[in-house]
Amino acid sequence: MAKIEITRPELVWPGKYDKDGELNAVPHVNLPFQVIETVNESQATRELKKPGTQHVLFDFWNPQEGNSFDSGWKNKLIWGDNLLVEGSLLEKFAGKIDLIYIDPPFATGADFTYNVEIGETGEEFTKDRSIIEEKAYRDTWAKGTESFIQMIYDRLVLMRELLSDKGSIYVHCDWRVNSFIRLILDEVFGANNLINFVSWKRYAAHNLSEKRYDAITDSLLVYSKMWPENVFNPQFGKSDESELGIRFPHLEEQTGRRFQHVALEQSSNSSSRGELRIIDGREVTTTLGWRWSQKTFDENIKENPRIIYWTSSGRPRYKLYADEYAGSPLGDIWIDIGYLASNDSEAVGYPTQKPEALLERVIKASSNEGDLVADFFCGSGTTLAVAEKLGRRWIGCDLGRWAIHTTRKRLLGIENCKPFEVLNLGKYERQYWQGISFGNEHQQKLYEYLAFILKLYNAQPISGCLHLHGKNGPAMVHVAAVDSPVTITEINEALDECIQLKQKELHILGWEWEMGLNSTMKDEAKKRGITLKLKQIPREVMEVQVTDQSIRFFELSYLDVAISKAGQKVTVELTDFASSNKEILPDEVLQKIQGWADYIDFWAIDWDFQNDTFMQGWVDYRTKRKRSLSLISDPHRYDKPGTYKLFVKVIDIFGNDTSRMFSVEVM
Repeated sequence: MAKIEITRPELVWPGKYDKDGELNAVPHVNLPFQVIETVNESQATRELKKPGTQHVLFDFWNPQEGNSFDSGWKNKLIWGDNLLVEGSLLEKFAGKIDLIYIDPPFATGADFTYNVEIGETGEEFTKDRSIIEEKAYRDTWAKGTESFIQMIYDRLVLMRELLSDKGSIYVHCDWRVNSFIRLILDEVFGANNLINFVSWKRYAAHNLSEKRYDAITDSLLVYSKMWPENVFNPQFGKSDESELGIRFPHLEEQTGRRFQHVALEQSSNSSSRGELRIIDGREVTTTLGWRWSQKTFDENIKENPRIIYWTSSGRPRYKLYADEYAGSPLGDIWIDIGYLASNDSEAVGYPTQKPEALLERVIKASSNEGDLVADFFCGSGTTLAVAEKLGRRWIGCDLGRWAIHTTRKRLLGIENCKPFEVLNLGKYERQYWQGISFGNEHQQKLYEYLAFILKLYNAQPISGCLHLHGKNGPAMVHVAAVDSPVTITEINEALDECIQLKQKELHILGWEWEMGLNSTMKDEAKKRGITLKLKQIPREVMEVQVTDQSIRFFELSYLDVAISKAGQKVTVELTDFASSNKEILPDEVLQKIQGWADYIDFWAIDWDFQNDTFMQGWVDYRTKRKRSLSLISDPHRYDKPGTYKLFVKVIDIFGNDTSRMFSVEVM
């Protein structure tokens, strides 16, 4: 009879294997990161860098020093597609991350809108997901569970490569997908590396309308890279007063401490049977055996002279105190952490926000102080905020601009928050997108790119011009390159061609912009008889399935300030702001806006911009409980006279940022 070989069961879905039966490789895209903002970095640290050098992701990288804060490490908040981000982290972080927690979008058809508050009144409007978030979510569930599985599989493969040998990963999910995710984790990490299947009871049953039990738990699937090498610090459940009263029934009269007494004699230590112990001056022997040696007795009694409890029959026992009781060891059912209500102090209005107590338990259990923690679906930043408070290093990533902004503010609200950077893949991601979307042959790639952007802008291509690419109604259109900011020279060249063609309106479509050109170039164009509109190409155009109806090109926002000087002290007042996105607000909300300042959620100043990365020197922002916003900065004192570049950044209620640079001379 032929022998039947039993192999491990495997989850298979369309797209996992190619037509030849070979496993399709997970893409490993390695792109450089761009640091766009540095938060809480000291001026002294900045001055260590050579003037004019480009600040990069891995400044002060020193594996021998463990990448500690003392060696220059900065935590990292990254805006972008986590598949590209994970692949790009591998070069420097493979095997370096000690704990990963992710809470991916596991709910099909879920509502991911969130409430945004406006101005001092806190008037709310419901903001939909951005087009790029909508596209990512749509792609995740385009083919139902099949496409979700592919999405999570690709990312988990890269996460395993990033995880250290002592590392663990927690995947947060619910009853709809936990069985699929467990099979994927078994394949990626190995079934023998399953640590726990934790059930978290979020709230009590409350929905009795359906013919089934109410779903009141989420699952946390916990796997290690190399069990049992993983870090694990046992956690304990808290006891209430009634439980402590039962467990610790005795009261120490001198101190008022509650205690229980525990046997010092036990048969398991029979090797010490009959040995003499001198306890509190008494000579005592036992027919069983002693828990403690004479040395341990002496040390414990010296530390606490009241630690011995004598029974009525004259036998010694020792005291366990209620105030030293860690609690009952936790199992894999967590019922002591409730869901996050909208009125909780830590709530930031983000729909999938998890309570900090949940992440505190995860991080304490599976990492140590100084370890590196990552969350690649960071959302409102709970993992990063808790990691910061617990003294861990962290890397966070999210696709949503609003998630990055919410997380930034949340971290700023933590006392003594250590330096962190805000990064993206910037022009490198756009170059990658252009290559895979339009090919690598230069002329063909450029032609198809221009045609694609013009179509999304509802513009018709034109020929015969060097700097004008299309026409939208009466307006000529110039489309900027993907890998460089729009410059004043570039705009002037397009204006010159408009004048030659006797055209009166010009629209510039750009990804990034040279500092200070908005108002300057509009005024210059007006003098030359041309109406100039500068419009942002949204990141959403990089999603190949978008249609021309789904993309909106907004004009650049505008800000202005008044700068006051008193000796070497400088104060900045925000005097005007025009948000390009206000037209998306419903009429009933627009009617309640009292002025331009209501559109501002956050603003900050870099007092001495060095053409490297924006460094917050002064900042103010609104929170759920602090709705006021100071429009005048605190005074900044410069150490010596000179001319400085003063960089002002504003983030509006839609999460979009607007920057402007000013020159200030200090005497």
